Amino acid sequence: MDSITETSVVRRRRPLPVSRGLVTVVLALLLLVVVGLVFAPSSVSSGAVQGMLPFAAVLAVIALGQTLVVMQGGIDLSVPGSVSLTIVLVTHQAYGDDSKVLPVALLALGVAVLTGLGNGFLIGRLGLNPIVATLGTNALLYAAVLAVSGGTPRETTALLARLAGGSTLGVPHAVLVAVLATVVTTVLVKKTAAGRRFEAVGANGLAAWAAGLRVEGFRAGGYVFAQVLYWLGALLLAGILNKPTAYQGDGYLLASVAAVVLGGTSLLGGRGNLVATALAALFLIQLDQFVLALGVDYAGKTLVQSAAFAIGVALYTINWSRLRRRVAARRPDVTVAT
Repeated sequence: MDSITETSVVRRRRPLPVSRGLVTVVLALLLLVVVGLVFAPSSVSSGAVQGMLPFAAVLAVIALGQTLVVMQGGIDLSVPGSVSLTIVLVTHQAYGDDSKVLPVALLALGVAVLTGLGNGFLIGRLGLNPIVATLGTNALLYAAVLAVSGGTPRETTALLARLAGGSTLGVPHAVLVAVLATVVTTVLVKKTAAGRRFEAVGANGLAAWAAGLRVEGFRAGGYVFAQVLYWLGALLLAGILNKPTAYQGDGYLLASVAAVVLGGTSLLGGRGNLVATALAALFLIQLDQFVLALGVDYAGKTLVQSAAFAIGVALYTINWSRLRRRVAARRPDVTVAT
């Protein structure tokens, strides 16, 4: 009896396993820093890092939203339209008037929530394919972007520039917001009953439905909260850039999915490590900086992002143990004559 009790205590005290995605992305980030010091020291200088961190924060916040969607086995292709629409709203409707920033930001938040509800209804209730549904939503959002902006950029307001583009004690405000968003999202998903149910639905929808969980509601909720995070990232980006373009969100679709995959979240759904996603966003932005420091053009940078995405898919989606067993089983037996 004492041995059984002792064994159970030992099991309880055993530390939780560390996410493989988190370990992988931390090691990759450290390796990138070392390679940068050797081959492109300018990419890891204090000035370069200070300039890179706000953009890494923006991608981290947006990638957190994409992670919530991917954890439900979906994918959100409306990221570019969502980010671009928030930016044109706060730069065009509040142009030169700080008093309009808050009302317009709340208007953009309302649009983001409605967009998430629309995606959730199309996918969770009507059962449409996430790619088809969110691609159609993205087209509607871009139509709204064109209607609001006419395709022309405008300068951000002074208030938004101070709030999103400023810093405190040398730490960019965008980084502080990204850290807070990561902590809050992680706590909600990992430490609450609703969050655990959310993960259960993403891991196995049929089993969750059999257990009495509202599968459609949780899947729709993933798209709604994702849109809120896109909205937050877009506000940060609108304040960081002096004159963002009307289509500023174009570069965040592939990057957000790549950060999710590199962070170890499977594209098939299930559990995801949100901290790993945020660090993967940091890795991707620093990788861009390293590649540009080497003199590679924009097309080459896109190819590097695509390669990082492919490596992430290969690492976490392919069952390498099963693949090795299959390869070993197909090898002909070799007999040695004596």
